[in-house]
Amino acid sequence: MKPILIHTHFHKRRTGVTRSIENVLPFFDTKFETYLFGYGAKGKHISIKNLKNLLFSDREVVVHCHRNNEIIRMLFFRFLGAKFKLIATRHAETIPSGLTLKLLKKSDKVITLIKSMSEKIGIENTIVGHGVNVTLFKPKENVQLKNISQENIILCAGRVRKAKGHLNLLNAAKVLRDHQNWALVIVGKVDKPHFLAELKVIAKNNAIENQVFFIDETLDITSFYQASKIAVVPSYSEGFSLVTAEAMSSGCVVIATKNVGVHSSLITHGENGYLFEAGNSNALARLLENSMCKKAPPLGTQARKEILKNWSAKKEAESLMDVYLT
Repeated sequence: MKPILIHTHFHKRRTGVTRSIENVLPFFDTKFETYLFGYGAKGKHISIKNLKNLLFSDREVVVHCHRNNEIIRMLFFRFLGAKFKLIATRHAETIPSGLTLKLLKKSDKVITLIKSMSEKIGIENTIVGHGVNVTLFKPKENVQLKNISQENIILCAGRVRKAKGHLNLLNAAKVLRDHQNWALVIVGKVDKPHFLAELKVIAKNNAIENQVFFIDETLDITSFYQASKIAVVPSYSEGFSLVTAEAMSSGCVVIATKNVGVHSSLITHGENGYLFEAGNSNALARLLENSMCKKAPPLGTQARKEILKNWSAKKEAESLMDVYLT
């Protein structure tokens, strides 16, 4: 009889955490009877009644949590006498709060995503980076975006806020003035309306307001990657940066900040993508200009090869199962 594996997800918004869970769930079925407990993610859901039956049974059960509210729920069952192995993933790069650290210490094993996160957390952990659904995120020709007339797309996907580097991106995007057949498409949830207004002012001041498009977060992000020739990830900080891996898997030329999240592990500058120092809008502008003018090699094919070899969801699932079973 297979052991039981339960991933938890209690979050209304679809985030990188959501996609990372959904990406790996199918690969666990070879070794586990797999379920998803909670809401907001797709998978084979388990009811609370059936969850209790399993937690208080003699079956071998592994529960993998991703947020504090999920760990608290599972610790309550443990308090009542349930016996199971509790795995917790820390998804943020910041130093954990006192509460978060206390909850992580009560877990049997802790997973982090990148080296810097592992070093900051202050307790024993295992690094397992996210993997990409390479079947979903793949190159596709002749994909066009509605209401955008420009032939060529530069994409920036993810939350729209200062820490994500959008101010530097809009300043660097002034190079679009000389390339009227290129558009910058920014897709993601806006945290603060006044910040969006600030970005629009920069676009207008740079005379590129007709080439910059802001689109709310969407469930169909795949088509945006596939429609884009270049993807820019200008963040100052990232927990992992799944969007970078997804863009690479989709065959985009990716330009990302150096030593942020997993960028410098995913990208070897000039071989499968391009890196620049966070905040250096001039360097970003040069990389954009060179890519648009084809002065720099288009590295989308090499980018996908890197993901297929080292960063697939299957590879992540195999690494996670090693943690679950040891």
